Amino acid sequence: MANDEKRETAVQAVEDDDEPDDWDKRIFSTGCSQENAKMTDCYFEKKDWRACKSEMEAFRECWKRQGNDQRTATKDA
Repeated sequence: MANDEKRETAVQAVEDDDEPDDWDKRIFSTGCSQENAKMTDCYFEKKDWRACKSEMEAFRECWKRQGNDQRTATKDA
């Protein structure tokens, strides 16, 4: 396979990746995908969950508001 063909195949694979995968579908189904994204972005930037308490609390409140704690048998620690 020539280098041009390899590049074209790689570009095509990236372009085809717009469809949500199983993980995305599960997160979207919770109703808290935005809160989840903010929480994980915070951790990615700061590398310390303790620095992301407000994002974690927003996610936790959304999770409860959507009824996911009952659906998944979440326990408060």
